[in-house]
Amino acid sequence: MKKHSQKGFTLIELMIAVTILGILAAIAVPQYQDYTMRTRVHDMVNVASGYKADIQLCFHDTRDLTLCDAGANGVPAATGAVGRVIQNINVVDGVITATPQAVNGLAATDTYVLTPVAAPNGALVWTATGGAVTRGWVRQ
Repeated sequence: MKKHSQKGFTLIELMIAVTILGILAAIAVPQYQDYTMRTRVHDMVNVASGYKADIQLCFHDTRDLTLCDAGANGVPAATGAVGRVIQNINVVDGVITATPQAVNGLAATDTYVLTPVAAPNGALVWTATGGAVTRGWVRQ
């Protein structure tokens, strides 16, 4: 009598493998989406932060943040679409506001706002606010 060896997987083994893959996918997909969103917002933060040095120089020269607007006193002019994330970036009274393009999960309300406050020693202290901060994509 010949012995036949079993080849392949049983139905229960396949069901277990599919269940494990489903659980991993349920965990991995939201984490990946959060990662890609943070990457998009990081681009917006980098561009907005580039304006900080110009505003600090403007404040150093004028000692008045209300004179530090886009296109005045060495602050770059407001720009439209910058890269693939930013729809608009503007500076008014030293406050930098970056508005994202409403694509891939970002909404126009997911702004990133950097607000300077003059410290007694003449330095500027920056505070980050806006929808991107509220949603946890950017740390303050």
